[in-house]
Amino acid sequence: KIVILGGDNYRIGMGGSAVSSVATGEFGNSIELNAIQRSNPEMQKRVMNAIRAMVEADDNVIVSIHDHGAGGHLNCLSELLEESGGTINIDQLPVGDPTLSDKEIISNESQERMGLAIHAKDVETLRQVAERERAPMYVAGEATGDKKLIFQSHRSGMKPVDLQVDHLFGSSPKTILQDKTLSITFGSITYDEKKMQEYLEQVLQLEAVACKDWLTNKVDRSVSGKVATQQTCGPIQLPLNNVSVMALDFSSNKGIATGIGHAPAAAMIDAAAGSKLAIAESLLNIIWAPLTHGLKGVSLSANWMWPAKNEGENARLYQAVEAVSDFACKLGINIPTGKDSLSMTQKYPDGEVVYAPGTVIISAVAEVEDIRKTISPDLSPFAGSKIIYVDFSKDELKLGGSSFAQVVNQLGNQTPTIQDDGYFINAFAVVQGLIKENLILAGHDISSGGLITTLLEMCFPLPATGLKLNLTELGTDLIKVLFSENPGIIIQIRNEKALDLLNQNKINYKLLGEVTAAPTLEVQSNIQHLTFNIQHLRTLWFKTSYLLDKIQRQRGHAEKRKENYSRQVLEYKFQANFDGKFSTYKIDPKRRRSTGLKAAIIREKGVNGDREMAYALYLAGFDVKDVHMTDLATGREDLSEVNMIVFVGGFSNSDVLGSAKGWAGAFLYNPKAKAALDNFYNRNDTLSLGVCNGCQLMMELGLVYREIEMARHPKMHHNGSGKFESTFINVTIPKNNSVMLSSYEGSRLGVWLAHGEGMFRLPSDASQYSVAATYSYPEYPGNPNDSDLAVAALCSKDGRHLAIMPHIERTLFPWNWPYYTRSKQIDEVGPWMEAFVNAREWVGNLKSRQ
Repeated sequence: KIVILGGDNYRIGMGGSAVSSVATGEFGNSIELNAIQRSNPEMQKRVMNAIRAMVEADDNVIVSIHDHGAGGHLNCLSELLEESGGTINIDQLPVGDPTLSDKEIISNESQERMGLAIHAKDVETLRQVAERERAPMYVAGEATGDKKLIFQSHRSGMKPVDLQVDHLFGSSPKTILQDKTLSITFGSITYDEKKMQEYLEQVLQLEAVACKDWLTNKVDRSVSGKVATQQTCGPIQLPLNNVSVMALDFSSNKGIATGIGHAPAAAMIDAAAGSKLAIAESLLNIIWAPLTHGLKGVSLSANWMWPAKNEGENARLYQAVEAVSDFACKLGINIPTGKDSLSMTQKYPDGEVVYAPGTVIISAVAEVEDIRKTISPDLSPFAGSKIIYVDFSKDELKLGGSSFAQVVNQLGNQTPTIQDDGYFINAFAVVQGLIKENLILAGHDISSGGLITTLLEMCFPLPATGLKLNLTELGTDLIKVLFSENPGIIIQIRNEKALDLLNQNKINYKLLGEVTAAPTLEVQSNIQHLTFNIQHLRTLWFKTSYLLDKIQRQRGHAEKRKENYSRQVLEYKFQANFDGKFSTYKIDPKRRRSTGLKAAIIREKGVNGDREMAYALYLAGFDVKDVHMTDLATGREDLSEVNMIVFVGGFSNSDVLGSAKGWAGAFLYNPKAKAALDNFYNRNDTLSLGVCNGCQLMMELGLVYREIEMARHPKMHHNGSGKFESTFINVTIPKNNSVMLSSYEGSRLGVWLAHGEGMFRLPSDASQYSVAATYSYPEYPGNPNDSDLAVAALCSKDGRHLAIMPHIERTLFPWNWPYYTRSKQIDEVGPWMEAFVNAREWVGNLKSRQ
């Protein structure tokens, strides 16, 4: 049987493949509007949960699976039936728009849908799981084995598709593109070395170089609890990491790293050089993670963005593709995937045509040997430690296509490239070796903005750290030395052993200087000595982010962020008995036996924090049940056998009615669910925890202070900034009687946070409520939602029920922390584990007394 999981059909994505290959404005507005993609992440989550249940079962009943991409059902189901052929009943496909034609029904790209092949005997199993997850499911057809693909409507008797699969998947004729190479020569770059400070200040404010805080602070950077390296780093938490790392699981320390590279301005000068620079940048971004198989374990995705079909551009595209292919082959790495958007041309009614610069965006991906060893750009504040420049280009310093060229309103006629592919391979391997042997303290690649930007950015995330450098050996033209974007890296080394390895492997490096304890960057060159004020330049670098942020926030909040971001430095005070050892908490991470201590995850459709929370409870020693709201509403689960429940974080019901309001309604208006919840809270042998969306639910239902009327119960409101906030933040734990947090009294820790409605409003005197955690800084962004009294968590009077907005379950391990002052490689677990262990001890002691 052919089964579809996902949402209804609408007139979405029609003509997408055609529109993606022509100039914008060439077709009518209606065609281009229908081609636009729209997403439904909650539907995707429901479908994914149903599929995951099948995949993780002892017997996975899915025979074959295919996603819906371009072409909708026609593309998905034809590829699913490519080997066998089959019949699809159009009448079985759910239609949200009754005006759709058969063509539109089978070709639209609406919702997040998956096509599955599954034996008839297993359909009911999948149906039960899909109903539990509220994932729409419909049996649309079956495989026939006759090598024919038929889409038919029994209602109308029409067969809009009836053909042999060989006709659909047979070899298509080659496309021959003819073009001529245009010779375009730009002028050389001119500049005035006396304007060094002015040039630097302008470069730092370019969007490509400037701070990206306005962008990174509004997306969830901790979801799944497997995020090992995201954008921000250092005690000031600035977005400077160029490699992202996700753990493969919660226990192995293995992961996946990704890095991106592109060079559009350089590609305008030299299409081939721009392509090589894109690959080089992606590799010098991913280099900071210790890759299991080194460079040969890297795979690339090439995404081509080009104004094709314009004179000279197809020829340039050919040169660029050829250069990517040749360079990747010489590096010994593959490009198994990619895509193109060859419509990067805008046509206007008055005849004006605008071309986007042709470029390839390279995404590099590789397996990581040990996520704990990943290097960040923020300097370690060890005065006297050495700063090393490692060149990867073996090319002379060139300014063509650089950020500097942009600020002087020129392009240039010479762009850097990689002159020695074999040397690049060797240098990459040696740096990887230094990382794996813990010989590098910090590192950053040289790309947008040049060497000076790289050096400054390594200082920016720290409150009072600088550099004293001598750049004499790099050249006599200080503008080229500081602003050229030749592929290379800067590393801070731990000791002389790193230099020995560089020398042994004949790596071209320069010892530039050392780290200092003053917030200045001192640069000595052949002709002058320059001193740059790091705090002043950091303010300029942040300014562009502030201006973009200002457009998107409530009045005054962008100003507060600009004023406070560098003052609200992360500082920690770990609880006195914390040593980072599993044994101290009596934890067996390899446990497979039941403990008899039962906890339950409560989730509604759309939540996304269930897996990491389940693991935190399991690791602490609980036997964990997965309870969906459908289980409670149908009476399959009544919570009578569990001692602890956790309402997890995420976006229940997509927050359409407001955070957790729809979830609360699922309890209030389902008698069996409400009875199960009331009975649980009426017992005196229970604990409950609500995190983020779950915290909002507890406030909405009045579960923390059940003894008072709802009018006096605390409520959750939209963040004062008017935006979703994602940040790694300081919280302080006051004296409290919370079962989970009382042992933290006096501590100050870092924790992940991600929410849109996190403002605690206390309608009565503060003494009426038990505060279990506060944000360490009372002003925004340290108090990210403008909560009354900077409250981050509240607990019930007896301490059994805790509602907390920050995600302690996503901050479980040292590698989850983007800034950790203890050793990530020595500590097995982070300080938030103690909260779950405290819950285990409370339930265990209760059981022993019984």
